[in-house]
Amino acid sequence: MKINQRYPITTVGAMIFNEDRKFLIVKTHKWNHKFGIPGGKIDLGETCEQALIREIKEETGLSISDIKFVSFYDSVYSEEFYKQVHMILLNYTCKTATTDVQLNEEAQSYKWVSMSEALKMDLNDPTLKLVTQVYEQHA
Repeated sequence: MKINQRYPITTVGAMIFNEDRKFLIVKTHKWNHKFGIPGGKIDLGETCEQALIREIKEETGLSISDIKFVSFYDSVYSEEFYKQVHMILLNYTCKTATTDVQLNEEAQSYKWVSMSEALKMDLNDPTLKLVTQVYEQHA
């Protein structure tokens, strides 16, 4: 396998909670049609929080608030991801006042779920780690 990458790609993503305390998960071809959280790459000159706000807006149409950093994970050549890359995933929680999701082309479907419901679903590995961590912190 030839890797055309010199440095890890830094990304942001979030568990977006609505007023019913459910969070948004999306199913995407990029993660082998598994469910995960919305997010994406940080652009040069952008802060992590600016990137998160932009990516969430682009991918879901949602405006977010109350952004809190949770953790980071390495994803090194994951077999679940559609291409072989090394990513550093910065994970957050945040809130939204609406459930009116407008997906872009990156996701095929979405659901609002509780953390216990999500843990029974086919989540990609980084999302499973994040949901488990947040669930344990609030149990």
